[in-house]
Amino acid sequence: MKFIVTKELGRLAKWLKILGFDTEYHAENKEGSLSLRALQEDRIVLTRNSHWGAHSGIRTLYIKSDSVYAQIQQVLSELSFAADETQMFTRCILCNEALSVIEKEKVKDKVPEYVFKSQENFVNCPRCQKIYWQGSHRGNVKEIIAKLPNS
Repeated sequence: MKFIVTKELGRLAKWLKILGFDTEYHAENKEGSLSLRALQEDRIVLTRNSHWGAHSGIRTLYIKSDSVYAQIQQVLSELSFAADETQMFTRCILCNEALSVIEKEKVKDKVPEYVFKSQENFVNCPRCQKIYWQGSHRGNVKEIIAKLPNS
C-alpha cells in the first residue's frame, strides 16, 4: 500500500514510513500535482484538509484526529490492513527510500564509537546515505504498534 500525505500530517507520514509503508510527504498541497501523482503511482491520499477535493479515481482518506496515534489507528482500520512487524524499519524516514544492508566495517567512521562497538547490524539509505541501527526506539515502536487494532 502506497500513500501521499499532505503537509498537515508530517508525524503520520513519519510513522507510516517506520511501519514500512511507501509514503510520500508533501509540504505543499498542490492539489493538481498530488492528484496526478496519486493516479500515476496508485497512491492513497491522506489529508486533514477538508477542502482537498474528492477527485474521480483518487482514493482519499480524510484524517479526523490531531493525535498521531489515533491517525494511525484510523488508517489501519478504515483501509483494513494491519501493521506487519517484518516491514518495520525498512524505509528511510527522511526520503522514503527502501533501506539496504551495509557491512559493519563500512560504517566505522560514520556512526558513534559506542554504536559501532555495541551493534552488529546496520542498514543505510541509498539516496541520502543515512545509517540506521537497532536502538531502544525499536522496542518503543513495537510497544505502540502492539496496541493498535489488527496488529
